[in-house]
Amino acid sequence: MPSRVPTHKYTDPLDHVWVTAARRIGFRVERTRDAYAATPGGRVLLLGDPASLDADDSLAQMILHELCHSLVEGEASFDVRDWGLDNETERDVPREEACLRLQAALTARHGLRRFFAPTTDFRAFYDALAEDPLSPRNDPTITMAVLGFRRADKAPWAPHLRDALEATAAIALRAHAFTSPENGTRDDAPAEQDLYSVVDAPPRRHPTGLPGSAHRAPSETCGTCTWRTARGRCRQADGARVDAALPACERFEPELDCRDCGACCRAAYDTVQVGARDPVRKKHPELVVVRGPFLEIARRGDRCSALFGGEPGDADAPPVPFTCSIYEDRPKSCRDFERSGEHCLTARRRLGLTL
Repeated sequence: MPSRVPTHKYTDPLDHVWVTAARRIGFRVERTRDAYAATPGGRVLLLGDPASLDADDSLAQMILHELCHSLVEGEASFDVRDWGLDNETERDVPREEACLRLQAALTARHGLRRFFAPTTDFRAFYDALAEDPLSPRNDPTITMAVLGFRRADKAPWAPHLRDALEATAAIALRAHAFTSPENGTRDDAPAEQDLYSVVDAPPRRHPTGLPGSAHRAPSETCGTCTWRTARGRCRQADGARVDAALPACERFEPELDCRDCGACCRAAYDTVQVGARDPVRKKHPELVVVRGPFLEIARRGDRCSALFGGEPGDADAPPVPFTCSIYEDRPKSCRDFERSGEHCLTARRRLGLTL
């Protein structure tokens, strides 16, 4: 009898999903026994072969983690070795932490936060993250993660990253049903030791159509969210009318304090125009400069020269609030700026302070 010639090759479903997603985004996945995970440049993800990985390693998770690095660093990093990070010193640890925060936030949307947890030495950091890994928003590692989170909805990552997460959630939830204690499939391995046992039900979609959230406190509602207008409309949901009693969605923001933000006076906008009748012209002439046909407040780096403070603080010192040195004499464009208004939302988004 002639031997059978196989016509197809079996691939782990999650390997298939994530290798394909990486390719569609622009990366080629290669396996090696010489490295755990590396990006040598040339849009290649070099990941350890099965024999070199730990029992709780997943090729899918490793691809996701590298894609999260690409989101934090931006598309310019695609052809750069190790995303441009220094892996030999502590210099870029904050960027690694931003990547892990982003990984937790993206996977939580699909009930995969524990299932897709990292397996490196940073696991302790990941496990210690708060239920909302993107809070408080003025932490520098969080602003990097938020900017990455927002890139995920844009090409070349979209729609492929979202599709891969949705496909993984569907596969993992079905497999989860076969790893419960009463339905275990292996007598020699308790169900709680199986990675599929830590798949969670994803949060329900919010009535506005925005992503829901599984970690909001009862006091966090649409009525206490800064993006709900006085007329009951949500600025995050294209002006949809929202009931104040609805539980908060993923994009909930408590009442804003300008002293904690300063986005409008920083890199979000590059000019503060000065009108002919603005008192700042006479009271602070050293801050007023000519720019073409307009007068404006001078800039100091990426911020208005009248803005001071904003240092994040550390274990030895509290954060320094933002302050305006000409607040009482600020130009009309500043006086008319609406806190929690559309331009405020734009400024915070540009700086990675809100989703």
